[in-house]
Amino acid sequence: MSHFECRPGTGRGGLPRFLVGCDDDESPGSEDGGMRSDSEPRDGEEEEEEEEEEDPRQVVVGICSMMKKSKSKPMTQILERLCKFEYITVVIFPEEVILSEPVDKWPLCDCLISFHSKGFPLDKAVSYVQLRSPLLINDLNMQYFIQDRREVYRILQEEGIDLPRYAVLNRDPDRPEECNLVECEDHVEVNGEVFHKPFVEKPVCAEDHNVYIYYPTSAGGGSQRLFRKIGSRSSVYSPESSVRKTGSYIYEEFMPTDGTDVKVYTVGPDYAHAEARKSPALDGKVERDSEGKEIRYPVMLTAMEKLVARKVCLAFKQTVCGFDLLRANGHSFVCDVNGFSFVKNSMKYYDDCAKVLGNMVMRELAPQLHIPWSIPMEAEDIPIVPTTSGSMMELRCVIAVVRHGDRTPKQKMKMEVRNAMFFDLFEKYGGYKSGKLKLKKPKQLQEVLDIARQLLLELVQHNDCEIEEKKSKLEQLKTVLEMYGHFSGINRKVQLTYLPNGQPKASSEEEDSQREGPSLLLVLKWGGELTPAGRVQAEELGRAFRCMYPGGQGDYAGFPGCGLLRLHSTYRHDLKIYASDEGRVQMTAAAFAKGLLALEGELTPILVQMVKSANMNGLLDSDSDSLTDCQQRVKTRLHEIMQKDRIFSEEDYQKLAPSCSLSLVNSMKIISNPVSTCDKVYTLIQSLTRQIRKRLEDPKSADLQLYHSETLELMLQRWSKLERDFRTKSGRYDISKIPDIYDCIKYDTQHNASLGLEDTLELLRLSRALADIIIPQEYGINREEKLDIAYAYCLPLVKKIQLDLQRTHEDEAVNKLHPLYSRGVMSPGRHVRTRLYFTSESHVHSLLSIFRYGGLLNEEKDEQWKQAMDYLNAVSELNYMTQIVIMLYEDNNKDPSSEERFHVELHFSPGVKGCEEGDNVPMGFGFRPASSENKEKQTDPGSLEDLSQDEPDRAVLIEPISMQKRSPLIRNRKAGSMEVLSESSSSSRASAYRLFPSCSRQSPEMKPSGLGEFPLFYCPPCATLAQHLHQCSYHLRLLRKWLSSGQDPPECLSGFEGCSMVPSIYPLETLHNSLSLKQVDEFLTAVCESGALSALFDSKSQQSLDSYAQEESASTPSHAPRPRPLV
Repeated sequence: MSHFECRPGTGRGGLPRFLVGCDDDESPGSEDGGMRSDSEPRDGEEEEEEEEEEDPRQVVVGICSMMKKSKSKPMTQILERLCKFEYITVVIFPEEVILSEPVDKWPLCDCLISFHSKGFPLDKAVSYVQLRSPLLINDLNMQYFIQDRREVYRILQEEGIDLPRYAVLNRDPDRPEECNLVECEDHVEVNGEVFHKPFVEKPVCAEDHNVYIYYPTSAGGGSQRLFRKIGSRSSVYSPESSVRKTGSYIYEEFMPTDGTDVKVYTVGPDYAHAEARKSPALDGKVERDSEGKEIRYPVMLTAMEKLVARKVCLAFKQTVCGFDLLRANGHSFVCDVNGFSFVKNSMKYYDDCAKVLGNMVMRELAPQLHIPWSIPMEAEDIPIVPTTSGSMMELRCVIAVVRHGDRTPKQKMKMEVRNAMFFDLFEKYGGYKSGKLKLKKPKQLQEVLDIARQLLLELVQHNDCEIEEKKSKLEQLKTVLEMYGHFSGINRKVQLTYLPNGQPKASSEEEDSQREGPSLLLVLKWGGELTPAGRVQAEELGRAFRCMYPGGQGDYAGFPGCGLLRLHSTYRHDLKIYASDEGRVQMTAAAFAKGLLALEGELTPILVQMVKSANMNGLLDSDSDSLTDCQQRVKTRLHEIMQKDRIFSEEDYQKLAPSCSLSLVNSMKIISNPVSTCDKVYTLIQSLTRQIRKRLEDPKSADLQLYHSETLELMLQRWSKLERDFRTKSGRYDISKIPDIYDCIKYDTQHNASLGLEDTLELLRLSRALADIIIPQEYGINREEKLDIAYAYCLPLVKKIQLDLQRTHEDEAVNKLHPLYSRGVMSPGRHVRTRLYFTSESHVHSLLSIFRYGGLLNEEKDEQWKQAMDYLNAVSELNYMTQIVIMLYEDNNKDPSSEERFHVELHFSPGVKGCEEGDNVPMGFGFRPASSENKEKQTDPGSLEDLSQDEPDRAVLIEPISMQKRSPLIRNRKAGSMEVLSESSSSSRASAYRLFPSCSRQSPEMKPSGLGEFPLFYCPPCATLAQHLHQCSYHLRLLRKWLSSGQDPPECLSGFEGCSMVPSIYPLETLHNSLSLKQVDEFLTAVCESGALSALFDSKSQQSLDSYAQEESASTPSHAPRPRPLV
């Protein structure tokens, strides 16, 4: 009799050897080990086996399960990794031995991994454990309970774990009191408990997967019948509406989960991996990828769900345990416990699982077997980084406020409406409560469209009807709402505002005569969607953002940022992602999360499960149509200055740029005479619309499709509306349209350059100069105005940032009281809190104003802050993907009460690089520049973080297209899409490293990193190109046309770095890197307690912030129970 054995040594190719092992009465690893499975013994191998006898005692881990399970891909992957432990030998019990031999003939082992599946003799396995007393990874007696859904639900209930409301129907002659079933048309009554349809009917035997869901007659009746997957089906619909009449069942409430189930996999009580899949009850079709595997989406578990995972693992005494979660109505319910199960197709999970199990086994058995082993402390365990002063600090908190990615131009149309149907709609959705109403849902937009269609029909049928709404505007309302052929709240929205006395002032494009009495101001907004380029920008930034997190050595090296991924899989990464309610912002957050956490698949499930909507209290949203008094005064004054038909005077410079901002002064010099410049802009717009009309007349352009499925007609509508609105009937210019003009020409220059329209770059240059004045100055001209407006926009966000920093500090104080927190396998109680806030331009401008003008530091006394302010004064635009990042570190060598204990750094990036910025860009001082006394120091070779050892991201080393043309991949002033300078480099510029795609200021030479030709953190841009082309059929067509033409690349291809057709993002620049937590906390407190804030900080926003605080408390790790001993 023999068994399989996996020794820790390596065979050819460096892989672990699986051997056919010893007889049952010999100890594993003896020289009479039988034949090898990979090859026959070669000469000289007897000596090797003799040497093995002298090695320290091995811990033998036995695998006792059916062969289908023990030879499965996940098990094989994990066992190969487990064999890499120096003192662990893995023995697989052959299936014929398990089934045929008595247990005293089974192989010996010190630790047993055994689990039940179809045909497995669980009774024999229990007898073996009683005979040999090995360490059990999964308790065997509890596996009897897991086979009975009634026992599973009983245990869950005893542990206080939420589960759906249920009742058990036992068709047992000996217990007739448990078999009371009354069936009606739309409900059943089970032992007195009523379940209305839809409800779920589950067999009590867990091995029976024939679960039925019964639907109400109002939805068509019938039932959905679930079963174990057969091919690509997991359920079928049946017209049968009656419940089964034989067998025992559990009846439970149907939970509305939006078509998604969450499967959780634990490895011990301190580690859980979660994936979402399409619910089998949805349509019964199994979603599979190109390789035929079921599509699943990695998801984050909330703090409460992590606690549930811990409870399930301990209650059922199953170290490796899978269970199902239903997320419904804001709660999570456990609906099934499966026992032993592995994640499929996740290399990172295989790494983690093997490491957790190996450490667990060694920690329990090494002392008993006198093996010289201690738990290794690796770089992934605690996020340690070298600080600017050379000491090592622990990363504790990362806070980032990020603007959304590249979008289509925003468009807006206003009209005053008085028809009774609009007032009825306003009342129906509660508009009178606040005087305002926002309609975004498809049903609501459909109602607005129906009203517009009816009014237009009445206008056609009755020319004298009393319909005051202007026909042209009703037609535009109808046209916009009918775009795309379907509704999506992300694309369009309608706002209604109650005007008790009608529109106070007629604009140039409305009727001169106005009726008295109440009316509604209807504002239709459309456009502003995140483009494919915006998605790529956000995902790439998320991937680059990982690199700010330390770790990633040892078994987890292989690509930059893997330290974060390792950290995130444990309970030590407390991540929350917030986004405003704008669709482009939410999709940016989802794309960023996809890159940050190396997720796969579409953005929608990531958005639904990972991004929190933060529109409760203006945390990230603002009502842009409701200006503060201060902002209204600023706009009025700004418009007055820009309407003067003369060259800017010294007085104008003082009025418009009192801070002497370099970017403002430069823009004013370009403009010289504002009215004259507006004349030029208007002329250029007229030229542009003429060119587009001419293209439309050309038959060759009939089917021309522009970027993101736009047509020439829609493009003409955009520009024609701007042409009408920019110049009023009085001949004056509406300065408020300048941002829209710049928005449109920036979009067309980047995405529609292939049209070859004339003078677009000149229009871009002039409109940008105007926008560089109008946009930032609308948020205040002088310091007081900037702060006043900033407070109105982002006070709740400032309070939330302060709360984030304070809670990190409080977590530390509590964790120190519980040393057991650092005992857990691979998850010491140290946590990193990450809070990501995605928002619009207004919040980014306002938050930056608070840091710049709120009195954080004195420029005259702090040289670094002065340099930072000079840099910010030179930044003209806060473009898409602008970032403000706060990082909190802890120096464990300092006294807990010392101000030097916590260290804060402030970083900033102006976001995406502009189309025509060239070399005229402001230069900062790099990311986390070293202090002068430490510039020559090298990273401690024995430290936990040696940045020079990371490797390129193998996940993106692909070559999707073979280009025979001159390659645009290597560009001047750019070294890869991510460049990082090693601190140990001999270069004098090695005191800072760059994280994000950038127009690098450094030499174009690649810095050596010990990795051959790839620079540190190098990410070949072809990955971005392939990803972008997959999402953008327009650029794909252009690229194919170019490749077959033999001509030079069109402007839209060669104009963007890395051949990605997606502008790169400026790297983070450090504004300050030696702030104390106390200093920052006192600053934020002073900001919030200032007189201007107290009037604005009403009870409503305070109440909402309190709710955020409660939510944060729920996720605070210090409130979790202490780890229990290994089960």
